[in-house]
Amino acid sequence: MAGTVNKVILIGHTGDEVKMKYFEGGNCIGRFPLATNEEYVNRNTGERVSNTEWHNCVVRNKAAEVCEKYLKKGDKVYIEGRIKNRQWTGEDGQQRYTTEIQVQEFTFLTPKGENAAPTQQQSQRPVQPQQVSRPAQPQQQANQSYQSAPAPTSSDDDDDLPF
Repeated sequence: MAGTVNKVILIGHTGDEVKMKYFEGGNCIGRFPLATNEEYVNRNTGERVSNTEWHNCVVRNKAAEVCEKYLKKGDKVYIEGRIKNRQWTGEDGQQRYTTEIQVQEFTFLTPKGENAAPTQQQSQRPVQPQQVSRPAQPQQQANQSYQSAPAPTSSDDDDDLPF
């Protein structure tokens, strides 16, 4: 094979707020944990088993600022990126290792305001699907993509529906 591929696709929930670190020259890095879950039934015991895997996600510059502004703990997000292993020497002189997901593209999957505590007025309304609005794509960050909910389609067959 002539080339290689290092690509990761994850859909999960953020485990914390985005932690930002700013550098001289205006660059910045945002870091946040992402949880993905696996559920299955144990064949021997019939017991339902749930495993959570935690991923260290790293996003840079304008994309990091967008994540800091819009991502909250518990939000569902789609991420595309690459795996990167790093090593460094800790303050105690020990070699430390970490595996990170270098985020290249992401899409927010939690509708705006869904993670907030519902008010009394919101809790009495019937639940209806919402079209999610996304922030405009920053001009300087070409690798970043945002996707919005698909536009509703209409058909003549839907005329007898009450809504």
